[in-house]
Amino acid sequence: MHPTVAAVTERVVERSAASRQPYLARIRAAGEAGPARGRLACANLAHGFAASGADDKRALRGRTKPNLAIVTSYNDMLSAHQPYRDYPEALKKAVVRAGGIAQVAGGVPAMCDGITQGRDGMQLSLYSRDVIAMSTAIALSHDMFDGALMLGVCDKIVPGLLIGALSFGHLPTVFVPAGPMASGLPNGEKAKVRQLYAEGKVGREELLEAESASYHSAGTCTFYGTANSNQLLMEVLGLHLPGSSFVNPGTPLREALTAAAGRRATELTRAGGEPTPIGEVVDEKAVVNACVALLASGGSTNHTIHLVAIARAAGITLTWDDLADLSAVVPLLCRIYPNGEADVNHFHAAGGIAYLVHTLLGAGLLHEDVRTVAGRGLHHYTTEPVLRGDATTGALTWEEGPKRSLDTSVLRPATDPVQADGGLRVLRGPLGRAVLKTSAVRSEHRRVTAPAVVFDDQHDLLAAFGAGELDGRDFVAVIRYQGPAANGMPELHKLTPALGVLQDRGQRVAIVTDGRMSGASGKVPAAIHVTPEAALGGPLSRVRDGDLVTVDADAGVLDLHVDHDELVRRPATGRAPQGAEWAGTGRELFAAFRATVGSAETGASVFPGVTVPPQEVPVVEPV
Repeated sequence: MHPTVAAVTERVVERSAASRQPYLARIRAAGEAGPARGRLACANLAHGFAASGADDKRALRGRTKPNLAIVTSYNDMLSAHQPYRDYPEALKKAVVRAGGIAQVAGGVPAMCDGITQGRDGMQLSLYSRDVIAMSTAIALSHDMFDGALMLGVCDKIVPGLLIGALSFGHLPTVFVPAGPMASGLPNGEKAKVRQLYAEGKVGREELLEAESASYHSAGTCTFYGTANSNQLLMEVLGLHLPGSSFVNPGTPLREALTAAAGRRATELTRAGGEPTPIGEVVDEKAVVNACVALLASGGSTNHTIHLVAIARAAGITLTWDDLADLSAVVPLLCRIYPNGEADVNHFHAAGGIAYLVHTLLGAGLLHEDVRTVAGRGLHHYTTEPVLRGDATTGALTWEEGPKRSLDTSVLRPATDPVQADGGLRVLRGPLGRAVLKTSAVRSEHRRVTAPAVVFDDQHDLLAAFGAGELDGRDFVAVIRYQGPAANGMPELHKLTPALGVLQDRGQRVAIVTDGRMSGASGKVPAAIHVTPEAALGGPLSRVRDGDLVTVDADAGVLDLHVDHDELVRRPATGRAPQGAEWAGTGRELFAAFRATVGSAETGASVFPGVTVPPQEVPVVEPV
């Protein structure tokens, strides 16, 4: 084991002991008590199977078969979730064949950051993660279930489903992916059209044509943003079946993997003979494995928030310092857009997760001795699913994946990386702490010292760009009042094309913000997630136009060249929206979230992260 990975893991274990042990005691007590369905009173149980068929009623009444909850994010507007339309019936059939029963326990909302980008709806995006977690908990709270199947793909949906599932950590749980759409217009070409549009050189029709050629069918978007980072992390956490993340929708192999997920979830219940509670799978070693995989692949900066929140849901305390220390020793191995030209289909073809896990295990950067839904040991995830025949009559097997990259321009071995360290930095300085993704930023752009240009709204920056007010000068764009407590911490990805134009013209530019820049963080250096945020009195609220700011990714510095005493004496300027300014797009309904949400560094969650102490499980006479 690499000494730094071992040391980080050990300190996570020690730091988490006071919260992890009560969590484990609670879920083990629930597991030992057996399926909660067996303790339901007659009226409760009758409600639980009233709409079921005769055979299912008999099985649920007699408690002779495991019952699996299906929690789905299906909707037919979002390409990534549209394939889930037919999953429940397919999963139910697979579960029945494996000796169990399945019920759709509930649905969770699924919003698309691609649709809401730059719109008011984006201010609900991060909050939606916790709404999804609560919706998952509501679905599982009926206590009818011996295990669960989670259907979700995109940005906040998978973290939300996982946080909710960890509240029922005694239940075996398998996450079921839907896969990416086939490759469309190359991502590099799409980015060029976006920049041309930002410069006014092409019109809206040309832009829409390019976007439609890129996002063109059912399945996940193919760039390596948060959605596809989710999929990779679910495999490395041991919650997907091996090799299932990046198989395209509508293919025989995809259908076979979906059925296999239902069978496997049944086997993981107590009745199935291999009880594997999700709360035991997601332990300290698994969380560190997820961090390593995120860094090695150049994954989404959103996971510097989500992984912290997920860990807390399992009683584990993960910090940005843990991620920074791992980033110093974990090599960047992947070139996937926006950190390269390839998409996730090319990554999968080059060896994908199977090869990535293989080379990281060989370098001592991943813990092999973990529990997974595929069995004990992360080595299961160096295998790939193979279908010999069709989805109906063919045999699905797992065979050893490639032991060398099939395209080193996309995926490299740990012995010959893209760069020696991970694609993530934690910056520190008078403005607070921030995260910066370096994997797509060229070395010559990683240090910028320039006067601040301060904005309290991303639209003001875009208006200044359109008016030519930012032309011909170096600057650091400070976009503040974008944190969790200010307006829900929206992604500011629409700023990238405009600032990219200026950088390409030779200007030195950077971004400093308490908002997010999404998994598509690009070539402009962006110090994001600044904490403390401006709305809570952070130093960003006292920055003025013309203040000299340094963003230094290599040195890990976020500096404000203003005398400390002067900065403290300055009054805060600007503000977050207030009162009636929140009306519209449902934002007025989330006042309680804005008032209680935690900092980005602690997971930007409305949940306190306090582990419930173990409680005696009440005994109710069976029906």
